[in-house]
Amino acid sequence: MDNVLKRVSGVALAGACVMSASAAFAGEITIWCWDPNFNVAIMKEAGEIYTQSHPDTTFNVVDFAKLDVEQKLQTALASGTTSALPDIVLIEDYGAQKYLQSFPGAFAPMDDVVDYSGFAPYKVSLMTLDGKVYGMPFDSGVTGLYYRTDYLEEAGFKPEDMEGITWDRFIEIGKQVEEKTGHKMTSIDLNDGGMTRIMMQSAGQWYFDENGDLNVTDNAALKAALETQAKMANAGILYPATGWSNYVNAFTSGNTASVITGVWITGTIKAQEDQAGKWRVAPIPSLDGVEGATHASNLGGSSWYVLSSSDVKDEAIDFLNEIFGKDVDFYQKILTERGAVGSLLAAREGEAYKEADPFFGGQEVWQMFSTWLNEIPPVDYGIFTNELDTAVTSNLQSLVQGKPIEDVLKAIEDQAKFQIQ
Repeated sequence: MDNVLKRVSGVALAGACVMSASAAFAGEITIWCWDPNFNVAIMKEAGEIYTQSHPDTTFNVVDFAKLDVEQKLQTALASGTTSALPDIVLIEDYGAQKYLQSFPGAFAPMDDVVDYSGFAPYKVSLMTLDGKVYGMPFDSGVTGLYYRTDYLEEAGFKPEDMEGITWDRFIEIGKQVEEKTGHKMTSIDLNDGGMTRIMMQSAGQWYFDENGDLNVTDNAALKAALETQAKMANAGILYPATGWSNYVNAFTSGNTASVITGVWITGTIKAQEDQAGKWRVAPIPSLDGVEGATHASNLGGSSWYVLSSSDVKDEAIDFLNEIFGKDVDFYQKILTERGAVGSLLAAREGEAYKEADPFFGGQEVWQMFSTWLNEIPPVDYGIFTNELDTAVTSNLQSLVQGKPIEDVLKAIEDQAKFQIQ
Protein backbone atom coordinates (compact mmCIF):
# COMPACT_ATOMS: atom_id res chain seq x y z
CA MET A 1 0.00 0.00 0.00
CA ASP A 2 2.76 2.44 0.95
CA ASN A 3 4.55 1.70 -2.29
CA VAL A 4 1.41 2.45 -4.28
CA LEU A 5 0.84 5.72 -2.49
CA LYS A 6 4.47 6.74 -2.98
CA ARG A 7 4.19 5.93 -6.65
CA VAL A 8 1.01 8.00 -7.00
CA SER A 9 2.54 10.90 -5.09
CA GLY A 10 5.62 10.79 -7.29
CA VAL A 11 3.74 11.01 -10.56
CA ALA A 12 1.42 13.64 -9.15
CA LEU A 13 4.36 15.94 -8.54
CA ALA A 14 5.34 15.57 -12.16
CA GLY A 15 2.20 17.37 -13.29
CA ALA A 16 3.80 20.79 -13.06
CA CYS A 17 3.83 21.52 -16.77
CA VAL A 18 0.28 22.37 -17.82
CA MET A 19 -0.74 23.25 -21.37
CA SER A 20 -2.37 26.59 -21.95
CA ALA A 21 -6.14 26.57 -22.39
CA SER A 22 -5.69 29.09 -25.17
CA ALA A 23 -3.41 26.84 -27.24
CA ALA A 24 -4.27 27.04 -30.94
CA PHE A 25 -5.77 23.77 -32.14
CA ALA A 26 -7.83 22.88 -35.19
CA GLY A 27 -9.02 19.33 -35.70
CA GLU A 28 -11.70 16.72 -35.07
CA ILE A 29 -11.43 14.56 -31.95
CA THR A 30 -13.08 11.14 -32.26
CA ILE A 31 -14.15 9.47 -29.03
CA TRP A 32 -15.43 5.95 -28.35
CA CYS A 33 -17.61 5.33 -25.30
CA TRP A 34 -20.82 3.65 -24.17
CA ASP A 35 -24.10 4.55 -22.43
CA PRO A 36 -25.91 7.37 -24.29
CA ASN A 37 -27.49 8.79 -21.14
CA PHE A 38 -24.28 8.91 -19.13
CA ASN A 39 -20.82 8.71 -20.70
CA VAL A 40 -21.88 9.81 -24.19
CA ALA A 41 -24.01 12.70 -22.97
CA ILE A 42 -21.32 13.86 -20.55
CA MET A 43 -18.61 13.76 -23.23
CA LYS A 44 -20.78 15.76 -25.62
CA GLU A 45 -21.31 18.34 -22.88
CA ALA A 46 -17.55 18.50 -22.30
CA GLY A 47 -16.97 19.01 -26.03
CA GLU A 48 -19.44 21.89 -26.17
CA ILE A 49 -17.68 23.65 -23.31
CA TYR A 50 -14.25 23.21 -24.90
CA THR A 51 -15.35 24.57 -28.28
CA GLN A 52 -16.37 27.84 -26.64
CA SER A 53 -12.67 28.67 -26.27
CA HIS A 54 -11.48 26.46 -29.16
CA PRO A 55 -14.07 27.05 -31.93
CA ASP A 56 -11.98 25.24 -34.56
CA THR A 57 -12.06 21.98 -32.63
CA THR A 58 -14.89 19.56 -33.38
CA PHE A 59 -15.94 16.35 -31.68
CA ASN A 60 -17.21 13.05 -33.01
CA VAL A 61 -18.55 11.10 -30.02
CA VAL A 62 -19.32 7.55 -31.15
CA ASP A 63 -21.77 5.54 -29.05
CA PHE A 64 -21.09 1.80 -28.93
CA ALA A 65 -22.16 -0.90 -26.51
CA LYS A 66 -19.48 -1.40 -23.85
CA LEU A 67 -18.59 -4.85 -25.19
CA ASP A 68 -18.24 -3.43 -28.70
CA VAL A 69 -15.85 -0.72 -27.50
CA GLU A 70 -13.69 -3.36 -25.80
CA GLN A 71 -13.74 -5.74 -28.78
CA LYS A 72 -12.97 -3.03 -31.36
CA LEU A 73 -10.17 -1.62 -29.23
CA GLN A 74 -8.67 -5.06 -28.59
CA THR A 75 -8.85 -6.04 -32.27
CA ALA A 76 -7.28 -2.82 -33.54
CA LEU A 77 -4.47 -2.83 -30.98
CA ALA A 78 -3.70 -6.51 -31.52
CA SER A 79 -3.57 -6.11 -35.30
CA GLY A 80 -1.63 -2.86 -35.20
CA THR A 81 -4.28 -1.18 -37.36
CA THR A 82 -3.97 2.24 -35.80
CA SER A 83 -6.08 3.90 -38.50
CA ALA A 84 -9.10 2.12 -37.03
CA LEU A 85 -8.56 3.65 -33.59
CA PRO A 86 -10.22 6.77 -32.13
CA ASP A 87 -8.35 9.63 -30.50
CA ILE A 88 -9.89 9.07 -27.06
CA VAL A 89 -11.44 5.90 -25.67
CA LEU A 90 -13.28 5.12 -22.44
CA ILE A 91 -11.88 2.15 -20.51
CA GLU A 92 -13.39 0.56 -17.43
CA ASP A 93 -10.98 0.85 -14.52
CA TYR A 94 -10.77 -2.91 -13.95
CA GLY A 95 -9.41 -3.35 -17.47
CA ALA A 96 -6.92 -0.45 -17.53
CA GLN A 97 -3.81 -2.39 -16.57
CA LYS A 98 -4.63 -5.17 -19.02
CA TYR A 99 -4.53 -2.70 -21.92
CA LEU A 100 -1.52 -0.78 -20.63
CA GLN A 101 0.58 -3.87 -20.05
CA SER A 102 -0.57 -5.82 -23.09
CA PHE A 103 -0.05 -2.96 -25.55
CA PRO A 104 2.94 -0.89 -24.38
CA GLY A 105 3.18 2.44 -26.15
CA ALA A 106 -0.41 2.34 -27.40
CA PHE A 107 -1.60 5.05 -25.01
CA ALA A 108 -0.19 8.52 -24.47
CA PRO A 109 1.16 9.36 -21.00
CA MET A 110 -0.31 12.56 -19.59
CA ASP A 111 1.69 13.20 -16.43
CA ASP A 112 3.67 16.01 -18.07
CA VAL A 113 0.37 17.87 -18.56
CA VAL A 114 -2.12 16.74 -15.91
CA ASP A 115 -1.77 17.56 -12.20
CA TYR A 116 -2.73 14.17 -10.78
CA SER A 117 -2.38 15.35 -7.19
CA GLY A 118 -5.87 16.80 -7.63
CA PHE A 119 -7.54 13.41 -8.09
CA ALA A 120 -8.52 10.56 -5.78
CA PRO A 121 -5.32 8.51 -5.27
CA TYR A 122 -6.94 5.15 -6.01
CA LYS A 123 -7.95 6.36 -9.50
CA VAL A 124 -4.43 7.53 -10.31
CA SER A 125 -2.78 4.32 -9.14
CA LEU A 126 -4.84 2.12 -11.44
CA MET A 127 -3.73 4.01 -14.56
CA THR A 128 -0.07 4.16 -13.55
CA LEU A 129 2.56 1.86 -15.09
CA ASP A 130 6.33 2.06 -14.58
CA GLY A 131 6.07 5.54 -13.09
CA LYS A 132 4.01 7.03 -15.94
CA VAL A 133 0.31 7.93 -15.79
CA TYR A 134 -1.79 7.26 -18.86
CA GLY A 135 -5.40 8.25 -18.25
CA MET A 136 -7.75 11.03 -17.29
CA PRO A 137 -9.69 9.94 -14.18
CA PHE A 138 -13.44 10.15 -14.69
CA ASP A 139 -16.36 8.74 -12.72
CA SER A 140 -16.07 6.90 -9.46
CA GLY A 141 -17.84 3.84 -8.16
CA VAL A 142 -17.37 4.96 -4.54
CA THR A 143 -19.62 2.74 -2.46
CA GLY A 144 -22.21 3.35 0.21
CA LEU A 145 -24.74 1.59 2.40
CA TYR A 146 -28.23 2.72 1.34
CA TYR A 147 -30.91 1.70 3.84
CA ARG A 148 -34.63 2.12 4.57
CA THR A 149 -35.19 4.11 7.74
CA ASP A 150 -38.79 2.93 8.06
CA TYR A 151 -37.78 -0.75 8.16
CA LEU A 152 -34.86 -0.08 10.51
CA GLU A 153 -36.97 1.99 12.88
CA GLU A 154 -39.63 -0.71 12.95
CA ALA A 155 -36.90 -3.09 14.07
CA GLY A 156 -35.76 -0.67 16.78
CA PHE A 157 -32.76 0.97 15.08
CA LYS A 158 -31.91 4.63 14.52
CA PRO A 159 -29.72 6.15 11.77
CA GLU A 160 -26.79 6.44 14.17
CA ASP A 161 -26.93 2.66 14.64
CA MET A 162 -25.89 2.26 10.99
CA GLU A 163 -22.79 4.45 11.20
CA GLY A 164 -19.33 2.91 11.44
CA ILE A 165 -20.52 -0.68 11.82
CA THR A 166 -18.76 -3.94 10.96
CA TRP A 167 -20.17 -6.64 8.70
CA ASP A 168 -20.83 -8.87 11.72
CA ARG A 169 -22.92 -6.08 13.23
CA PHE A 170 -24.68 -5.63 9.90
CA ILE A 171 -25.66 -9.30 9.99
CA GLU A 172 -26.97 -9.04 13.55
CA ILE A 173 -29.08 -6.01 12.61
CA GLY A 174 -30.31 -7.90 9.57
CA LYS A 175 -31.55 -10.79 11.69
CA GLN A 176 -33.60 -8.43 13.83
CA VAL A 177 -34.96 -6.58 10.81
CA GLU A 178 -36.28 -9.79 9.32
CA GLU A 179 -37.64 -11.02 12.64
CA LYS A 180 -39.53 -7.78 13.33
CA THR A 181 -40.49 -6.60 9.84
CA GLY A 182 -40.44 -9.67 7.61
CA HIS A 183 -38.03 -7.97 5.18
CA LYS A 184 -34.66 -9.34 4.19
CA MET A 185 -31.76 -7.07 5.12
CA THR A 186 -30.18 -6.90 1.66
CA SER A 187 -29.62 -8.70 -1.62
CA ILE A 188 -26.44 -10.14 -3.13
CA ASP A 189 -26.05 -12.07 -6.35
CA LEU A 190 -23.54 -14.73 -5.28
CA ASN A 191 -22.87 -15.41 -8.96
CA ASP A 192 -21.43 -11.90 -9.32
CA GLY A 193 -18.04 -10.89 -7.94
CA GLY A 194 -19.01 -7.33 -7.11
CA MET A 195 -19.45 -7.72 -3.35
CA THR A 196 -16.18 -9.61 -3.02
CA ARG A 197 -14.40 -6.75 -4.78
CA ILE A 198 -16.07 -4.14 -2.57
CA MET A 199 -15.04 -5.91 0.61
CA MET A 200 -11.49 -6.69 -0.53
CA GLN A 201 -10.68 -3.17 -1.65
CA SER A 202 -12.10 -1.70 1.54
CA ALA A 203 -9.18 -3.39 3.31
CA GLY A 204 -6.62 -2.38 0.70
CA GLN A 205 -6.22 -5.82 -0.86
CA TRP A 206 -6.90 -7.36 -4.29
CA TYR A 207 -6.54 -10.65 -6.10
CA PHE A 208 -2.94 -9.67 -6.87
CA ASP A 209 -0.09 -8.16 -4.89
CA GLU A 210 1.98 -5.11 -5.82
CA ASN A 211 4.16 -7.30 -8.05
CA GLY A 212 1.18 -8.59 -10.01
CA ASP A 213 1.41 -12.07 -8.49
CA LEU A 214 -1.66 -14.03 -7.39
CA ASN A 215 -2.74 -13.15 -3.87
CA VAL A 216 -5.38 -15.70 -2.88
CA THR A 217 -4.60 -18.31 -0.22
CA ASP A 218 -2.87 -15.87 2.15
CA ASN A 219 -5.18 -12.94 1.39
CA ALA A 220 -6.85 -12.02 4.70
CA ALA A 221 -9.25 -9.55 3.07
CA LEU A 222 -10.40 -12.05 0.43
CA LYS A 223 -10.84 -14.73 3.07
CA ALA A 224 -12.94 -12.39 5.23
CA ALA A 225 -14.97 -11.21 2.23
CA LEU A 226 -15.93 -14.75 1.28
CA GLU A 227 -16.64 -15.80 4.85
CA THR A 228 -18.80 -12.70 5.39
CA GLN A 229 -20.95 -13.43 2.33
CA ALA A 230 -21.36 -17.05 3.44
CA LYS A 231 -22.37 -15.82 6.91
CA MET A 232 -25.02 -13.55 5.40
CA ALA A 233 -26.39 -16.37 3.26
CA ASN A 234 -26.51 -18.81 6.15
CA ALA A 235 -28.02 -16.20 8.49
CA GLY A 236 -30.99 -15.95 6.10
CA ILE A 237 -30.77 -12.17 5.72
CA LEU A 238 -30.25 -12.20 1.93
CA TYR A 239 -32.98 -11.79 -0.65
CA PRO A 240 -31.94 -14.18 -3.43
CA ALA A 241 -30.96 -12.38 -6.63
CA THR A 242 -29.96 -13.81 -9.99
CA GLY A 243 -29.01 -11.26 -12.60
CA TRP A 244 -29.12 -7.48 -12.62
CA SER A 245 -32.86 -6.93 -13.02
CA ASN A 246 -33.68 -9.29 -10.17
CA TYR A 247 -31.05 -7.61 -7.99
CA VAL A 248 -32.41 -4.11 -8.63
CA ASN A 249 -36.00 -5.22 -8.11
CA ALA A 250 -35.08 -6.51 -4.65
CA PHE A 251 -34.67 -2.98 -3.26
CA THR A 252 -36.80 -0.88 -5.62
CA SER A 253 -39.82 -3.07 -4.85
CA GLY A 254 -39.32 -2.70 -1.10
CA ASN A 255 -38.38 -6.32 -0.48
CA THR A 256 -35.09 -5.47 1.20
CA ALA A 257 -34.02 -2.99 3.85
CA SER A 258 -30.72 -1.98 2.25
CA VAL A 259 -28.37 -2.15 -0.72
CA ILE A 260 -24.58 -1.87 -0.67
CA THR A 261 -23.10 -0.79 -3.99
CA GLY A 262 -21.62 2.07 -6.02
CA VAL A 263 -22.86 5.66 -6.00
CA TRP A 264 -24.14 5.23 -9.54
CA ILE A 265 -27.20 3.40 -8.12
CA THR A 266 -28.48 6.65 -6.55
CA GLY A 267 -30.59 7.58 -9.57
CA THR A 268 -32.26 4.16 -9.62
CA ILE A 269 -33.20 4.46 -5.95
CA LYS A 270 -34.50 8.01 -6.35
CA ALA A 271 -36.65 6.96 -9.30
CA GLN A 272 -38.97 5.33 -6.73
CA GLU A 273 -40.79 8.56 -5.87
CA ASP A 274 -43.14 6.89 -3.40
CA GLN A 275 -40.10 6.01 -1.26
CA ALA A 276 -38.88 9.60 -0.90
CA GLY A 277 -37.76 10.41 2.63
CA LYS A 278 -37.51 6.75 3.59
CA TRP A 279 -33.89 6.23 2.51
CA ARG A 280 -30.60 7.22 4.13
CA VAL A 281 -26.94 6.59 3.29
CA ALA A 282 -24.11 5.46 5.57
CA PRO A 283 -20.53 4.28 5.04
CA ILE A 284 -20.22 0.61 4.13
CA PRO A 285 -19.46 -1.83 6.95
CA SER A 286 -15.83 -2.76 7.57
CA LEU A 287 -14.38 -6.27 7.55
CA ASP A 288 -14.05 -7.71 11.04
CA GLY A 289 -10.56 -8.47 12.29
CA VAL A 290 -8.73 -7.53 9.07
CA GLU A 291 -5.73 -5.24 9.30
CA GLY A 292 -6.26 -2.06 7.29
CA ALA A 293 -10.04 -2.48 7.11
CA THR A 294 -11.88 0.75 6.28
CA HIS A 295 -15.43 1.91 5.53
CA ALA A 296 -14.59 3.07 1.98
CA SER A 297 -14.42 1.15 -1.28
CA ASN A 298 -15.19 1.20 -4.97
CA LEU A 299 -17.27 -0.73 -7.48
CA GLY A 300 -16.91 0.12 -11.16
CA GLY A 301 -15.88 3.44 -12.64
CA SER A 302 -14.02 4.29 -15.84
CA SER A 303 -11.50 6.74 -17.25
CA TRP A 304 -10.50 8.37 -20.55
CA TYR A 305 -7.37 7.37 -22.49
CA VAL A 306 -5.69 9.04 -25.48
CA LEU A 307 -4.24 6.80 -28.20
CA SER A 308 -0.59 7.47 -29.06
CA SER A 309 -1.43 7.00 -32.74
CA SER A 310 -3.81 9.97 -32.74
CA ASP A 311 -3.04 12.78 -35.17
CA VAL A 312 -4.56 15.20 -32.67
CA LYS A 313 -3.00 13.68 -29.57
CA ASP A 314 -1.87 16.96 -28.02
CA GLU A 315 -5.25 18.52 -28.68
CA ALA A 316 -7.06 15.54 -27.13
CA ILE A 317 -4.90 15.72 -24.01
CA ASP A 318 -5.42 19.47 -23.71
CA PHE A 319 -9.18 18.99 -24.01
CA LEU A 320 -9.29 16.34 -21.28
CA ASN A 321 -7.05 18.40 -19.03
CA GLU A 322 -9.02 21.63 -19.44
CA ILE A 323 -12.46 20.08 -18.84
CA PHE A 324 -12.04 16.88 -16.82
CA GLY A 325 -8.82 18.01 -15.13
CA LYS A 326 -9.81 21.52 -14.03
CA ASP A 327 -13.41 22.59 -14.68
CA VAL A 328 -15.15 22.42 -11.32
CA ASP A 329 -18.36 23.91 -12.73
CA PHE A 330 -18.51 21.12 -15.30
CA TYR A 331 -18.49 18.57 -12.49
CA GLN A 332 -21.35 20.37 -10.75
CA LYS A 333 -23.37 20.19 -13.95
CA ILE A 334 -22.83 16.48 -14.63
CA LEU A 335 -23.53 15.69 -10.98
CA THR A 336 -26.83 17.54 -11.07
CA GLU A 337 -27.94 16.36 -14.50
CA ARG A 338 -26.42 12.86 -14.70
CA GLY A 339 -25.62 11.82 -11.14
CA ALA A 340 -21.93 11.51 -12.07
CA VAL A 341 -19.53 11.67 -9.14
CA GLY A 342 -16.19 12.57 -10.69
CA SER A 343 -12.84 11.94 -9.07
CA LEU A 344 -11.49 15.52 -9.24
CA LEU A 345 -11.25 16.38 -5.56
CA ALA A 346 -11.69 20.14 -6.05
CA ALA A 347 -15.22 19.50 -7.33
CA ARG A 348 -16.25 18.63 -3.78
CA GLU A 349 -16.23 22.33 -2.90
CA GLY A 350 -18.95 23.10 -5.47
CA GLU A 351 -22.49 23.98 -4.50
CA ALA A 352 -24.06 20.89 -6.10
CA TYR A 353 -22.09 18.66 -3.76
CA LYS A 354 -23.30 20.58 -0.72
CA GLU A 355 -27.02 20.43 -1.46
CA ALA A 356 -29.25 18.63 1.01
CA ASP A 357 -31.36 15.92 -0.62
CA PRO A 358 -34.92 15.59 0.71
CA PHE A 359 -35.20 12.11 -0.79
CA PHE A 360 -32.55 11.04 1.72
CA GLY A 361 -34.04 12.95 4.62
CA GLY A 362 -31.95 16.06 4.04
CA GLN A 363 -28.58 14.33 3.96
CA GLU A 364 -25.87 15.96 1.85
CA VAL A 365 -25.35 12.65 0.07
CA TRP A 366 -23.02 13.90 -2.67
CA GLN A 367 -20.74 15.51 -0.10
CA MET A 368 -20.70 12.26 1.84
CA PHE A 369 -19.76 10.19 -1.19
CA SER A 370 -17.10 12.69 -2.24
CA THR A 371 -15.54 12.45 1.22
CA TRP A 372 -15.48 8.64 1.07
CA LEU A 373 -14.03 8.90 -2.44
CA ASN A 374 -10.77 10.24 -1.06
CA GLU A 375 -10.63 7.43 1.52
CA ILE A 376 -10.76 4.50 -0.93
CA PRO A 377 -7.63 2.36 -0.53
CA PRO A 378 -5.60 2.16 -3.78
CA VAL A 379 -5.06 -1.39 -5.04
CA ASP A 380 -3.49 -2.98 -8.10
CA TYR A 381 -6.32 -4.36 -10.25
CA GLY A 382 -3.81 -6.30 -12.36
CA ILE A 383 -4.79 -7.73 -15.74
CA PHE A 384 -6.87 -10.75 -14.76
CA THR A 385 -9.63 -9.40 -12.49
CA ASN A 386 -12.39 -10.93 -14.63
CA GLU A 387 -10.75 -14.35 -14.53
CA LEU A 388 -10.41 -14.20 -10.75
CA ASP A 389 -14.04 -13.12 -10.43
CA THR A 390 -15.02 -16.26 -12.31
CA ALA A 391 -12.91 -18.44 -10.05
CA VAL A 392 -14.40 -16.83 -6.94
CA THR A 393 -18.03 -17.09 -8.00
CA SER A 394 -17.50 -20.70 -9.11
CA ASN A 395 -16.40 -21.66 -5.60
CA LEU A 396 -18.32 -19.33 -3.27
CA GLN A 397 -21.41 -21.51 -3.13
CA SER A 398 -19.35 -24.44 -1.82
CA LEU A 399 -18.31 -22.24 1.12
CA VAL A 400 -21.95 -21.43 1.82
CA GLN A 401 -22.62 -25.17 1.85
CA GLY A 402 -19.92 -25.80 4.46
CA LYS A 403 -16.66 -26.45 2.63
CA PRO A 404 -13.68 -25.22 4.72
CA ILE A 405 -12.44 -21.78 3.75
CA GLU A 406 -8.86 -23.00 3.25
CA ASP A 407 -10.09 -25.57 0.71
CA VAL A 408 -12.20 -22.95 -1.05
CA LEU A 409 -9.29 -20.53 -1.34
CA LYS A 410 -7.07 -23.32 -2.69
CA ALA A 411 -9.72 -24.23 -5.27
CA ILE A 412 -9.98 -20.56 -6.32
CA GLU A 413 -6.22 -20.32 -6.71
CA ASP A 414 -5.99 -23.56 -8.72
CA GLN A 415 -8.79 -22.49 -11.06
CA ALA A 416 -7.27 -19.03 -11.46
CA LYS A 417 -3.84 -20.45 -12.32
CA PHE A 418 -5.44 -22.62 -14.98
CA GLN A 419 -7.42 -19.71 -16.45
CA ILE A 420 -4.55 -17.23 -16.66
CA GLN A 421 -1.71 -19.54 -17.70
